[in-house]
Amino acid sequence: MRWFRKKYTSTLELEEVLLDSSNIPAFNQARLEGKRELPIPPRTMYVVGVTSALVAALFFSKIFTLQVTEGAEFRAIAENNSVNQAVIIAERGVVYDRTGEMVVWNEVDERGIHDFPIRAYTDRLGLGQVLGYVSYPKKDNRGFYFRTEYLGRNGVEAAYDEQLRGTNGSKIVVVDAHGQTVSEHAISGGINGKEITLSIDAELSEAMYQIISTSSEKAGFRSGAAAIMDIHTGELLAMTSFPSYDPEIMADGHEVEIIESYNTDDRLPFLNKVISGAYTPGSIVKPFVAYAALSEDIIDPMKEIVSTGEIVIPNPYNPSNPAHFTDWRAHGVMTMREAIAFSSNVYFYIIGGGYGDQKGLGITKMAEYFRLFGLGSLTGINIAQEQAGVVPDPAWKQEVFNDDWRLGDTYFTAIGQFGFLTTPVQMLRAYSAIANGGTLVAPHVIKGEQGATTDLGLNEEYLQIVHEGMRKTVILNGGTARSLERSDVAIAAKSGTAEVGAGNAYVNSWAAGFFPYEEPQYAFILMMDKAPRSNALGATRIMGDVVEWMSVHRPEYLGIKENQENE
Repeated sequence: MRWFRKKYTSTLELEEVLLDSSNIPAFNQARLEGKRELPIPPRTMYVVGVTSALVAALFFSKIFTLQVTEGAEFRAIAENNSVNQAVIIAERGVVYDRTGEMVVWNEVDERGIHDFPIRAYTDRLGLGQVLGYVSYPKKDNRGFYFRTEYLGRNGVEAAYDEQLRGTNGSKIVVVDAHGQTVSEHAISGGINGKEITLSIDAELSEAMYQIISTSSEKAGFRSGAAAIMDIHTGELLAMTSFPSYDPEIMADGHEVEIIESYNTDDRLPFLNKVISGAYTPGSIVKPFVAYAALSEDIIDPMKEIVSTGEIVIPNPYNPSNPAHFTDWRAHGVMTMREAIAFSSNVYFYIIGGGYGDQKGLGITKMAEYFRLFGLGSLTGINIAQEQAGVVPDPAWKQEVFNDDWRLGDTYFTAIGQFGFLTTPVQMLRAYSAIANGGTLVAPHVIKGEQGATTDLGLNEEYLQIVHEGMRKTVILNGGTARSLERSDVAIAAKSGTAEVGAGNAYVNSWAAGFFPYEEPQYAFILMMDKAPRSNALGATRIMGDVVEWMSVHRPEYLGIKENQENE
């Protein structure tokens, strides 16, 4: 009853009083006819009003925050999210070899890791230290570049970084609210880097590398290096160091195990041994000693000296224990030309330090001539960090060993031992000066450029005697470079074997010289590093294989005429 009273004691409207209940069945109930409508309670209106006010206050509060309190900050963020200014990485210059073959170029990164051109390098072997590699532009965790340039890390890539490096451009990038690029508009397209054409013949360099690699495995050499240079311009026609590395792997940086193997290889694959390796030269210094003796009027080139296999120097402190300075064999009677050809130690001991009634150069004069030919100083080549090497003299010995200079030190220096260190490129430049008549030419790797020259003021008659001795080295029975004798090209050469390591257990083997003999155009150097003394494979035989390859594939470098090829 209480529920009934509550439900029906509300005030009734006139329409409700006059409602004819008998007509209820006739009402259209779908249109709510016959239904009684009650008023909305004030409490419901209050709840709805308060809720609406709170929602409105929340919205207005947020709008106030966005528009007023933090308006400037959010406006900047909104603008940055919609329009960005980005860098366009300029393409790096392409590098060609002297024949026009591309050895370094640019490619699209198909893996999608980089949105700029990546460097691609030739698959030819043995050019890693020459070409070098790059480090790529870098982005931070937010995707913004903190380094916008390629960085040349070694070789040509580092030495000619300024020419190869282009000028970056810029662009406007429009993105949507999800960070997706809508459109791009270039402001400045940038400028690509300049092309470079090297003086290096990539195919010849690869052939030298493969020959050195095979020979090293066969004879137990640790490593090797070789180069050929135009004696007039200083252009390096070919250059390689074994072992080498893959520049593309170094630039990419992802093959960690291979890179680690490079770092732990005791044969030093990153070292450009032609330029940065300093080695004991051995007998390849003898032509310079011969020229010095002629220039200082120490000996007549036709004077005969006999090598019985050694010279013996009395020991004033212990007469029963004289010093023995040995030759590598007893050569018998020799003039200067034969002494060069046979590489007689005894002959060069005598003209270097004197013996019996024969006056010697002495260490001061000998060191002076070594330095005249550029030994012990930098050549200026820029694709690797050079070493100056060492020309031994009394001041050097005093500084290093705190000891006085002795006659035996002079003897050993005259045959390229006793602390003597030189780089292959120094020797290459020095032999070029012998070949071209006395001009020291700075070596380089750019085709068509002229290296800086220094006239040494050498005597042509004395140089000719040295030339003839080097030619006899190739053609004379008993000559130490018989492997280079050929019918199609005349070569002048000098061999060298330097004892190295504890107890002289190892040897470095050298071959140096020039061709063609009649009209010299190119000088060469080849060095094989640290083989057991028992090894019978010398550098001259290895260089002979290089020349054989050239006679077939590059006869023009040897001066072989077309009619000679067809004979």
